[in-house]
Amino acid sequence: MARSLIVKVTAGSDAPERCAQAFTVAATAVAAGAQVSLWLTGEASWFALPGRAATFELPHSAPLQDLLDAVLTAGTVTLCTQCAVRRGITDKDLVPGVRIAGAALFVEECLADGTQALVY
Repeated sequence: MARSLIVKVTAGSDAPERCAQAFTVAATAVAAGAQVSLWLTGEASWFALPGRAATFELPHSAPLQDLLDAVLTAGTVTLCTQCAVRRGITDKDLVPGVRIAGAALFVEECLADGTQALVY
């Protein structure tokens, strides 16, 4: 069985290097064949909205939109419930394929056998 990787990204444009690292690690893990779950929390929540990842810029970093698309293709992307509510984001606002879920699912995923969780 392939190992699973959960990447929780708490930073957005406010901490661009940390944000880009999280998306890069998630997309690289997908390319390596890992089962990947990317969690968007805090300021990273905004990347669950259409067009937001495309506006992110960081020199010498892969385009965030490409990294997000890679994870959406073969993994899961989840927006934190509380983070969504605080920002007025609902299911109808999301990029197709992104879901909203809370701490219970995050903990369940993290506690599964063969899973590694990283928080950026």
